[in-house]
Amino acid sequence: MATKHEQILDYIETLAVGEKISVRRIAKELQVSEGTAYRAIKEAENNRLVSTIERVGTIRIERKKKENIERLTYAEIVKIVDGQVLGGRAGLHKSLNKFVIGAMQLEDMMRYTEAGNLLIVGNRYKAHEYALQAGAAVLVTGGFEASDQVKKLADEYELPVISTSYDTFTVATMINRAIYDQLIKKEILLIEDILIPLENTHFLHYKDPISRYHELNNETTHGGFPVVDSNGKLVGIVTSRDVIGYSSTDVIDKVMTRDPITVSLQTSVAAAGHRMIWEGIDLLPITDDHHNLMGIISRQDVLKAIQTAQRQPQQGETIDDIIKSQLTLLQDDTLSLEFKVTPQMTNAYGSISYGAYTMILTEAAATALKTKNRKDSVLENMTVYYLKPVQLDATLTIRPSILDISRKSAKVDVEVLYQQKVIGKAMMTFQLLDR
Repeated sequence: MATKHEQILDYIETLAVGEKISVRRIAKELQVSEGTAYRAIKEAENNRLVSTIERVGTIRIERKKKENIERLTYAEIVKIVDGQVLGGRAGLHKSLNKFVIGAMQLEDMMRYTEAGNLLIVGNRYKAHEYALQAGAAVLVTGGFEASDQVKKLADEYELPVISTSYDTFTVATMINRAIYDQLIKKEILLIEDILIPLENTHFLHYKDPISRYHELNNETTHGGFPVVDSNGKLVGIVTSRDVIGYSSTDVIDKVMTRDPITVSLQTSVAAAGHRMIWEGIDLLPITDDHHNLMGIISRQDVLKAIQTAQRQPQQGETIDDIIKSQLTLLQDDTLSLEFKVTPQMTNAYGSISYGAYTMILTEAAATALKTKNRKDSVLENMTVYYLKPVQLDATLTIRPSILDISRKSAKVDVEVLYQQKVIGKAMMTFQLLDR
């Protein structure tokens, strides 16, 4: 039986895209308290099912697929630019495919403006009107208003006309930044990208006999299985170690490990992998907020995903990507790398930031391990000695040295030199990833 919270979320998913939602309406239609309705609507917003806009309210929006995340809805544009909706509220759920800067003659501007666009322009009323007729929404910059005729057209065509106090250049920069941030998010591997879904997951019921474990083990060759109750909620996990010494007629409830470690669909693969390595577990159940089993991932799934991601080209560059691109392998007898400190890598005092410094050390050590044994690696822990501040434009030499290496882990010592003098050191332990 679904909880009231789950019933509200299911109900919201059935609503038409663009429909307005309110706490009072949900509470009345589903016979729940306003507090319960409010909490469910907030979760729906986190799940990108609805969007709440000041002075407009909460509307049902289309959940964007990950591969199409670089597209924004007009509702999201309103939030990004702190805008006010002047007309066409019914179209806020629609996505825009590009934006056009209105900084040219009217005829030329209209040549570039098509259906599904967003025209960013000041108080050029004819441009507002022509854009709406072409099927494009309008973002009026500089805090200007729109004419009554334009507002009427916006409502008629269900295309938003939005006003913002920012100038055109600032608005374009803000929207670009939002798209760029979403491109970076798009490339972060989440559990939802790699999990084995529930319909393909083998699991046990807590009242099953241990003989059922052996049947599944023979059928799948898997060593562990999640355990659920009669409502599909995760209650435990059972592995080959747990069933040793017990009779085939004993029930799973007697031998399973209760309250197992779990992650959600939105957990990053890197975080899940670190958890599995740290806890020494090979199987991780995925649950929702109500502890319902959603699927599982294995250590092998995680390692394969991390290795694949490391080889993929990226569209949005993070600070880590910029640092990696500036590390150069020197062609000398020792394994050494060179790095020049750029303005992005510095703190408020003009010295290299601690974040950039540790990233340089980590990447240099990982490069040394890759050169030595052709394996990918994940940092497990590090001890850093920051001896002298490093100034902007300084060219550093980094010398990683592998102290100890086994089948599963390695210890690396890293020395950082500036003008032939040691200015920093680090000791690191890495977990090696099997191919």
